[in-house]
Amino acid sequence: MPGDDFKVMEDIVLGEQNEKKHCLKCLLREMDKEAYMENLYDYIQRLDEDLKADQALYEERLSVCKTCDYLESGMCRACGCFVELRAVIKNNVCSYKKW
Repeated sequence: MPGDDFKVMEDIVLGEQNEKKHCLKCLLREMDKEAYMENLYDYIQRLDEDLKADQALYEERLSVCKTCDYLESGMCRACGCFVELRAVIKNNVCSYKKW
């Protein structure tokens, strides 16, 4: 059956450790919310440190987004970005010049 090759999450047993491997070929609608959030935060964590805003700037940007009327479920309804992804990149700016 198509799509069977791409499970949302797959447990891989390595010795005594269980590691979760994210599906790189899945659409968001095919992922459960927990898997999606894990994938998002893993991506942010794996970003090159030279690309990332420092923690204080990141938190400041997210604070601005939290007060914005365009924020809905982690996305900006105005530009369509995932605010936590946009905010973590130090050279990014808000499309609406809020930060």
